[in-house]
Amino acid sequence: MIKAANLAFRYSRTSSWVFQQADLEVSSGQVLCILGPNGIGKSTLLKCLAGLHRPQTGSIRLAGRQLDQMSRAAIARLVAYVPQFHSPVFAFSVEQVVLMGRAAHLGAFSTPGPEDNEKARSALTELGIGHLASRPYTELSGGERQLVMFARVLAQEARILLLDEPTSHLDFGNQAKVLALIRDLARRGMAVVMTSHFPDHAYWIAEQAAVLHGGRLSSPGIPQEVVTGQKLQEIYGIKVRLFQQDGRTICTPILPESVLQR
Repeated sequence: MIKAANLAFRYSRTSSWVFQQADLEVSSGQVLCILGPNGIGKSTLLKCLAGLHRPQTGSIRLAGRQLDQMSRAAIARLVAYVPQFHSPVFAFSVEQVVLMGRAAHLGAFSTPGPEDNEKARSALTELGIGHLASRPYTELSGGERQLVMFARVLAQEARILLLDEPTSHLDFGNQAKVLALIRDLARRGMAVVMTSHFPDHAYWIAEQAAVLHGGRLSSPGIPQEVVTGQKLQEIYGIKVRLFQQDGRTICTPILPESVLQR
């Protein structure tokens, strides 16, 4: 569903490269989790895959089609992109925000029909936030807004999902709920690329993981082989401990003794 080869991006001819020689490939039903420190270019890479930034070199193919030869409407029907931050301007209702996910399936001067409205309501119900349908989106908490964005993804019926730190504003319970939803969307056949600061996310729900660091994206591979303790110490500058619990890999930082002393 997604194939990127030899991608390189920088914001201007005089600026340094954000990343170079980035390669990745994600099939339907797979989750790729990209880890890396703040400000390293993870969001920029996602925007390139979504067609929001144009890389200086390399190629991106979505469902077999060359991205730079696709119209914005064609990309919107295929790709759902959820940014890390979303600052609402107008006080649309939650149901209206979710209904916007249907825009990719409508003509330039068309309005949503009964089927579109039903898909929006169904998405809200599936995520358990149907009670928010009439609430102004501007009055929601950060976590509630994130759940609304996922409802919009469901209504959009895209085949590729690009997520920029999807759990960053969520409480503990909603983090687990969103991770389970991402895994479920992959089971339905979506190809998912997500960024995260939490190695556990890669271990728990991803078939592939990659690390963006020093302007290079590591070759995607099995999370336990790519996201090692040594690699985490290298990119984050802290020691970590990896252990197994109930068949899952768990990652915890090793804090200095000065912090642990009371």
